[in-house]
Amino acid sequence: MPHEPDDRPDGEPCRVYFAGRAITARPGQSVAAALLRAGITSWRGTRKAGRPRGLFCGIGVCYDCLISVDGRPDQRACVVAVRDGMRLEDGRRADDGPGPEGVVATEDGSRETGRGAGSGDAVE
Repeated sequence: MPHEPDDRPDGEPCRVYFAGRAITARPGQSVAAALLRAGITSWRGTRKAGRPRGLFCGIGVCYDCLISVDGRPDQRACVVAVRDGMRLEDGRRADDGPGPEGVVATEDGSRETGRGAGSGDAVE
């Protein structure tokens, strides 16, 4: 279920939390926009090398901005709207090594996302 923006009056700030840090955001902003406004430019690492990743395409196509939202992993920060009290954690999982299991290429050339997705090579 996608997150819906708050019912707050336009412009009234809300708070979201990234790795325990309170961040002020505006209703309707994407999670990625709120993080960038707070000076946070990277919130996950690539699966194999752990290279920093954050916002890249900004339209939900590339999967570089994967983040955990309220305990739900692999959410695209560029398309999820902030909501007051939202808890954000970086895209890494303890059992995945340097970065999350994210987008993988399948044998037919399509891409899947999420835990256990596909059987091909990871896209970095």
